[in-house]
Amino acid sequence: MSDLRIRAAAPGDLDTVLAFWKTAAEGTSISDDREGVERLLARDAEALILAEEDEELVGTVIAGFDGWRCHLYRLAVHPERRRRGIGSALLAAAEERFTALGGRRADAMVLVRNETAQHAWSAAGYGPEEQWRRWVKPLPS
Repeated sequence: MSDLRIRAAAPGDLDTVLAFWKTAAEGTSISDDREGVERLLARDAEALILAEEDEELVGTVIAGFDGWRCHLYRLAVHPERRRRGIGSALLAAAEERFTALGGRRADAMVLVRNETAQHAWSAAGYGPEEQWRRWVKPLPS
């Protein structure tokens, strides 16, 4: 890796992040829009962590902590930059953040069909908990 820089996102990064996710992230969520990410940063300015090389966005992770649980979302690395340690660097930054905040366990949502991501999470020491299912309900806007 040449000059990898890990930093918290700023409001001026949002358009770049949203465009990046269209290239690098698997799937989309109801909150993957400017309003959703603005709310995230307004609530927790340090939650969206970026990786940059030569001032170009090459990776992201959302490290959300609600005071009780540590949740990881949107771990994404540019397809041409994968397998170079960027994802590992982002996870290390997220885990350091959680530890500093008093978190005890991190969890991640990983699409069942995304085998590449499953291998990456497993290599980072994460494992599925098959006894759990995610239940969702979209809320009115």
